[in-house]
Amino acid sequence: MANIALKDPIFKKIADAARRLNMPAFVVGGYVRDMLLERPCKDVDVVVEGSGIQLAEHLAAELGEGIHVHVFRNFGTAMIHFEGWDLEFVGARKESYNRNSRKPAVENGTIAEDQARRDFTINALAIPLNPWSDKVTDPFNGIDDLQQKILRTPGNPETTYSDDPLRMMRAIRFACQLGFSIEESSLNAIQTCKDRISIVSAERITDELNKIILSPKPSKGFKLLSDSGILALIFPEMMALHGVEVVQGKGHKDNFYHTLEVLDNVSRHSNDLWLRWAAILHDIAKPLTKKFEPGHGWTFHGHEDKGARMVAGIFRRLKLPLNEKMKFVQKLVQLHLRPIVLSKDTVTDSAVRRLLFEAGEDIDHLMALCRADITSKNPEKVKRYIANFELVEQKLIEIEEKDRIRNWQPPVSGSDIMETFGIGPGREIGIIKTVIREAILDGQINNEFESAYQLMLDEGRKLGLHPVKNITHSTPQPHENKP
Repeated sequence: MANIALKDPIFKKIADAARRLNMPAFVVGGYVRDMLLERPCKDVDVVVEGSGIQLAEHLAAELGEGIHVHVFRNFGTAMIHFEGWDLEFVGARKESYNRNSRKPAVENGTIAEDQARRDFTINALAIPLNPWSDKVTDPFNGIDDLQQKILRTPGNPETTYSDDPLRMMRAIRFACQLGFSIEESSLNAIQTCKDRISIVSAERITDELNKIILSPKPSKGFKLLSDSGILALIFPEMMALHGVEVVQGKGHKDNFYHTLEVLDNVSRHSNDLWLRWAAILHDIAKPLTKKFEPGHGWTFHGHEDKGARMVAGIFRRLKLPLNEKMKFVQKLVQLHLRPIVLSKDTVTDSAVRRLLFEAGEDIDHLMALCRADITSKNPEKVKRYIANFELVEQKLIEIEEKDRIRNWQPPVSGSDIMETFGIGPGREIGIIKTVIREAILDGQINNEFESAYQLMLDEGRKLGLHPVKNITHSTPQPHENKP
């Protein structure tokens, strides 16, 4: 039996409050597990044989003014945030499940019954607070499983997963986060019980999925989701990337494993959840755009455009945010081929200006995604791509320094055009602005007011417009557009 010394004063305060209420109290689950693994943790679950809400309210009164108790009476839980600690209090439970319900019928229970209903043996560890002890209670040999890096359920795994199907995804998530393996019978039970995931809400599924995506090596989680059959149920678009088709002796790469390689490449350099989502979705439309062209081979023309259009539907179904985060992912999916194409061809100033203009503030994230997308197994090809890619990156720096295209606003505005020619809104405004924009992006004129204004006058004359007023510069100088 292991010992853990709970040294922070907050534990003595909780223990004192529990003793005054004559409530047996225990620290259970993740905090105990992480202490044994020597992982930092500030989330503490306190289980009492009694009312967790009552203990939380009693503790808050003793901690002093300003300590707020967040009570969730429907769940019988209470939360306190105190000096960086997130403390959750709940009464010990035993549960019985309705097979067609997402929520268990909860009954009061003992600490032993509460440990028995935990998802995994490594989360069923407990340290007594009242009565105080440093000895870890370990009824299911969770410490041995920690040492062997194994995830195992306390009871029959099929019953465990069938009772609460989200535990299947939690098993995969813990395997990713901790670098553990799932014990064979538990892994087989996930395959058996996979259809039960249908009763779990999209929000809870996506919360676990995001934790998998944010793990050190998310490909491990997606392979487990795929092998268990869960991925096909919760994310069929990604599962559709699986497989290689061969026609006339020519096959394409398996886009599922390519996507996982890109995701891992991104994850080695960034913890940004939405950049990782862009990696997941960058080739999502390849199954829908796949075509075999005799004499050429497999093509996926337009998969970046179709993929960008698919993002909103996937985000909506998975209950991901339909806001700037989604637009960021859409933009990167839409543009992910552009730097790669540039790296294969002669890198022109015009092409780099257009890339900067379209990517804007997201150019650095786009370049990170595209560098991660270079996964060829041909060393010479990779060497050539990387060399050209670095040339593109250098060109981006030079063009941005010279032309300030990132977050660019046209030097001549629609208001300038209307005021100069004495006209109201109309098609002529859009025509002139487009001509100016294209001329600047192509490098035909400088990104400055005077050059753009002269081009505006010339283009206006072609459209039969005549200036009625000369105006001076009314928009920011290019250097003011620099981020």
